[in-house]
Amino acid sequence: MNTLEKFISYYKPYKKMFFMDMFCALILSVIDLSFPIIVKYLLNDIYVKDTNVILKYAIIIGIFMFFMYVIRFFCQYYITSWGHIMGAKMEADMREDIFTHLQKLSFSYYDNNTTGKLMSRVVTDLFDISELAHHGPEDVFISILKIVGSFILLLNINVKITLILFAITLIMLYFSYFYNKRMRYIFKKNKAKIANVNAQLQDSFSGIRVVKSFANENIESIKFNKGNKEFLDTKEKSYHLMGRFFSMNGFFQGMLYLSVIVFGGIFISTGAIKVSDLVVYILYINIFLKPIEKLVNFTEQYQKGISGFERFLEIMNTKPDIKDKKGAVKIKDVKGKIEFKNVSFSYDNKNSILNNINMNVECGKTVAIVGPSGSGKTTFCNIIPRFYEIYEGMVTIDGIDIKNIKLKSLRRNIGVVQQDVYIFGGTIKDNIAYGNSNATEEEVINAAKKANAHEFIMELENGYDTYVGERGVKLSGGQKQRISIARVFLKNPPILILDEATSALDNESERYIQKSLEKLSQNRTTIVIAHRLSTIKNADKIVVLTQEGIKETGTHDELLLKDGVYAKLYNMQFEAV
Repeated sequence: MNTLEKFISYYKPYKKMFFMDMFCALILSVIDLSFPIIVKYLLNDIYVKDTNVILKYAIIIGIFMFFMYVIRFFCQYYITSWGHIMGAKMEADMREDIFTHLQKLSFSYYDNNTTGKLMSRVVTDLFDISELAHHGPEDVFISILKIVGSFILLLNINVKITLILFAITLIMLYFSYFYNKRMRYIFKKNKAKIANVNAQLQDSFSGIRVVKSFANENIESIKFNKGNKEFLDTKEKSYHLMGRFFSMNGFFQGMLYLSVIVFGGIFISTGAIKVSDLVVYILYINIFLKPIEKLVNFTEQYQKGISGFERFLEIMNTKPDIKDKKGAVKIKDVKGKIEFKNVSFSYDNKNSILNNINMNVECGKTVAIVGPSGSGKTTFCNIIPRFYEIYEGMVTIDGIDIKNIKLKSLRRNIGVVQQDVYIFGGTIKDNIAYGNSNATEEEVINAAKKANAHEFIMELENGYDTYVGERGVKLSGGQKQRISIARVFLKNPPILILDEATSALDNESERYIQKSLEKLSQNRTTIVIAHRLSTIKNADKIVVLTQEGIKETGTHDELLLKDGVYAKLYNMQFEAV
């Protein structure tokens, strides 16, 4: 019921449309139910009279029925058009809600869920919601009206035949209920399997250059075909189930007709029923059967829609593990002093990545974090903007615990330039302006100049309006990096994090980027994760981080004199060169 209550809550903004849809459904049902009554009246009371009376009443009833079916036309139009629009609006609301909620979830959630599966939840799982939202209440409402109305009117014609039909109908409903549960399970399984197929597709397409460079198209085909076959298997099971479900219901419908013919014949022979009444009875059977058929179809529709909605709720019920604390504040005029106090962190709450870290970063100073792979350098930087939550200790900015700062306020004051740059599909201007959506074109160009990007941008065919392709595929690594730096220039944050921003670049690109980063770091508190130690010689402080914690601290010259971990790392790189 909790699932249904949440589903019903999405009707709230569209109450007027919903009630109008139900009103039109009511009118539609009344008109359909009235036709056999008119036929019964004509057969028993009018068509037995003389020609003039028949002609007169046929014209009057014809005019009445014409206006009746004009009204039915407008009701059907509203149900088909605006009813579907209401369902589409509800689907759009759900999609907006799930996207907004996914934006609130931390990196940890995305670490454990593939992009393809999440896309399947947002797009595929909600595909059947629109139809269920529209047809569900309407079909149930119309069906109940027609079944109850037909049943009452049939009782007035012949009680015995009606009770026989009612008994067969009860067996049909029990059968539908039994298969309902099995169909719900199989449809949910279908959605899980297609999510796996989507995940495999997304993974293969994103890594298509790696696939082709290793000539591993065959391996990707095998992986895809495995998921595709599993989806096909569940689809086959669902269709076998649906086949038994619909064919059995068709059999029961046949039994209803058979009962009318057999028992109708028996009662006509005994004089318990007129032939004209049996004709009307058969007309009502058609009206009686259609809503039963609709209810049967609704069963399939409901299971598809509700299984998708349950998967939708699984995400909506996932609580963000990083969120604003009650009473959290916005920070203004940030100076940029950062302090780590006894900070420990683990991704799985078992194996610590950071152990009892204590460190100060003074305002406007540049601190470099170096160390062997796996020592937690990137993790160290990721906990400052609260991309991950520490389980022990405290990180402060200007003396305020970052947990007491509103997330948006915290992250707006921190700029991050990463090694793995993400460029959005769109133009260069769009990507730079991502740092400040309110920036003018002049400000975008100025930011690009500071990042040493303006010159190469102007050489492109469409300049700042050049479309860069998915993930910036039309740009080189150095060009993408300079755009990401321009983005941060535009953001203009007081705190800057540089996560191995030049390690993947060639020497020429690195020189460009290094100049840009030096400009960007001026008058900002800067934390640099460095792979090439030659790039951080001038840092105000260098921190050597290992799996045991902070091993050494000092300037480049001080650490070389200590002849410790830093000296070994530096000499290894120097000898390699």
